[in-house]
Amino acid sequence: MKNILITGGAGFIGVNLVKNLLKKNSFKLTILDNLSTGNLQVLQEIVSSTGKEIEYTFSPDSNRVCFYKGDICTPGDVEKALENQHGAIHLAAQTGVIPSVEDPIEDARINIMGTLNLLRSSVLKGIQRFIFASSAAPLGEQIPPLDENKIPKPLSPYGSSKLAGEGYCSAFYASYGLKTTVLRFSNVYGPYSFHKGSVVAEFIKRILKNKPLTIYGDGNQTRDFLYIDDLASAVIKILESPSENTDGETFQLGSGTETSVNDLIELLKDITGLSIDTIFEPPRKGEINRNYTSIEKIKKHIGYTPTFPIRKGLENTWKWFKRA
Repeated sequence: MKNILITGGAGFIGVNLVKNLLKKNSFKLTILDNLSTGNLQVLQEIVSSTGKEIEYTFSPDSNRVCFYKGDICTPGDVEKALENQHGAIHLAAQTGVIPSVEDPIEDARINIMGTLNLLRSSVLKGIQRFIFASSAAPLGEQIPPLDENKIPKPLSPYGSSKLAGEGYCSAFYASYGLKTTVLRFSNVYGPYSFHKGSVVAEFIKRILKNKPLTIYGDGNQTRDFLYIDDLASAVIKILESPSENTDGETFQLGSGTETSVNDLIELLKDITGLSIDTIFEPPRKGEINRNYTSIEKIKKHIGYTPTFPIRKGLENTWKWFKRA
């Protein structure tokens, strides 16, 4: 079994990734999270549902899932969490465009310095695989579909800090031989996203409260909505693939399908069977107007194919929110 560290493992993407990885019975997991946005109770429920238990005394050689409350910006926490690990999946980040515009220094502290801490310690600890969670934000406004050959033009400090992380992954691969892989996630949605401010989660939460949906712009702006289990399947495929297929590479990861906000609302009306009111506001600074991604490169390198069309993913997400 391979020991894998997941930073930010108590967050939305983290808990879903933990759930999917534990189904494989070939990974032992260590979670590093400062719980600023992560939810330890949800992580406990996820782990318990797989028949495993969480070890809180932080023993990396334990047969259980190890949880360590720590911060990626604290070198000592990072070094401790990386002890005896085979690979690292770096999810922990400041993930909001608007917060990054309001406080670019804090965004850089977390997303740049935190990532550098992980990379440096990964070299020192002999980590064999390092997966960095990036996004479409480094590319900025581009003629879609987005692909790996587009020249990055970030529109926000968040996009810039993620681009810096990508650059450092490339540098650590070339300079130190650390086997890095960058995944540019598109708009991820799914169960356990109750604390997320992303469009699908926000819309569903407002629908459940019988509140109108706020649209920034005319609703024709588009996104590539990626269901969380498809994201997890791609990460697992990278961990299980020969490293030469992914070493030093950057991959766009999405559904490959373009969906407008207006179309998203129509789907939610149909799935929920509810009448949904909308409010239109001016576009927000730093946000991309049109966005969907080409997934041809990641298909070629690891055989990734998404299996959740947006309607199926939205139905699963809606059912989860109604139960939560």
